[in-house]
Amino acid sequence: MFNMILRVTENPVRRTTARDIAIIAVFAAITAALGLLPAIYLPVSPVPITAQTFGVILAGAVVGGRRAGASQLLFLALVALGLPLLAGGRGGIGVFVSPTVGFLIAFPTVAGLIGWATERVGAPYRLLPGLVVNTAFGIGVMYLFGWVGMMATTHLAPWAAIVALAPFLIGDALKVVIATLTAKGVHASYPGLLRSRTARAVAGAA
Repeated sequence: MFNMILRVTENPVRRTTARDIAIIAVFAAITAALGLLPAIYLPVSPVPITAQTFGVILAGAVVGGRRAGASQLLFLALVALGLPLLAGGRGGIGVFVSPTVGFLIAFPTVAGLIGWATERVGAPYRLLPGLVVNTAFGIGVMYLFGWVGMMATTHLAPWAAIVALAPFLIGDALKVVIATLTAKGVHASYPGLLRSRTARAVAGAA
């Protein structure tokens, strides 16, 4: 799968519409494929632990804000159409009124923000800035959306919703680390994916 990522992200400077579409489709498919891993439900939370947020973070860290956000919009559109792409075989418009709605709505936003921030940091892709960006948006923003969505659909008090989300932190921190290391490997193999800070400054001045 990651060999496919490397092929479709090669030479982004002269990308074509077809290449953009391929990249968007690949990362939507990655998020969908991660839904094949079983969801884990905990007694303290109505929201399951899944692997799909890993795909969201990875998309932003590898292919930039616009395409990463579009890949997750495509994924959500397919879910809304009824395809059982969420962990546990869930799909359909009903999932958008479930306790997971906040997390789902966050997918394109988080992927787009991670991609935007990664592009602003520029090449070379470095682990520490990558971890900061992926944590701030992949956990911070994701949990903010999830927290609001959980309170809206379950009528939990704010503190009770925080308690319900707390068990997810360790697993999501692990996803952030793995996604950052994976992105580092992709960018090391294809350094042209990100423009250097100097090149961006020159382009901005022009």
